[in-house]
Amino acid sequence: MNIRWKYPFAFMLLISVTVWLAVLFYPEAKLKIIACDVGQGDAFLITYKVTQILIDSGPGRKVLECLDRNIPFWDREIEMVMLSHPQKDHYGGFLDVIARYDVQVFVTSGLDSSSQEFQLLKSQVTGGGIKVVDAVEGMTMRVGLIYLDILHPSKEFLAQESTLVDDKDDKVLGVYTSKKDPNEFSIVAKLRYKNFDALFTGDASPELSNIIAQRLSVNGKQTLEYIKIPHHGSRNGLTEELLKVARPRVAVISVGRNNNYGHPHEEILKILEDKDIKVLRTDLLGDIQIVTDGESWWEE
Repeated sequence: MNIRWKYPFAFMLLISVTVWLAVLFYPEAKLKIIACDVGQGDAFLITYKVTQILIDSGPGRKVLECLDRNIPFWDREIEMVMLSHPQKDHYGGFLDVIARYDVQVFVTSGLDSSSQEFQLLKSQVTGGGIKVVDAVEGMTMRVGLIYLDILHPSKEFLAQESTLVDDKDDKVLGVYTSKKDPNEFSIVAKLRYKNFDALFTGDASPELSNIIAQRLSVNGKQTLEYIKIPHHGSRNGLTEELLKVARPRVAVISVGRNNNYGHPHEEILKILEDKDIKVLRTDLLGDIQIVTDGESWWEE
């Protein structure tokens, strides 16, 4: 082979192989919800083709393993991440996610945290020029064919329970402080994709779960296909009132193996069992993947 053609040929071959690999690994046109096994924490990856939303990130780097398994190797953009509330078992992995991926939008409840790691995340988001959106009840966000309806926090709740510490026009991460439990600020969001609905609840308390039940019941009883059980299955989270309104088909519990908190609590498991709701747990199954075409759904 003529030496002048050797390297251009190799370059063209590399491009061809890369293109074919991209075609072979191009995601199918179905919505997937992956509850990532990140131990005692939450991280939920929602994908549709090459669109991704990441709700929470677990306490550390383990979330990257889940992203590597479920995002094409050539895709280094995540359209949206959402932090339900600023506790490490929900935000700790975002430091590594933002370092590896180009995050377009960061959705937050607006609550700040004085922890050193959260302040580092705050500077990372600001320095990276990532758009910050403070979620408020009544807001609907769209990412491609995926819709997220925000059910909590409300403007009234923020006004009563928090203090504004930053100019909100700056759109920095964490503009409110509060003496109230951060769990009460959890973003609760209803995901809609065609006729498939899922509810993400952060670490909602029983009081907040009942508030969400009231907000869902405005349109009558719901039939949600999927619910993320709040607070890792703690007894201080899910209520029968929420289940009565939401009527989910499958309940996913993100929880660490042999954790020190006794999660998920037997009382919660009994409630779900009595209502004949299918329960899937990351401590028993690892990553949990639910797939839907917008009409039917199944576990993979």
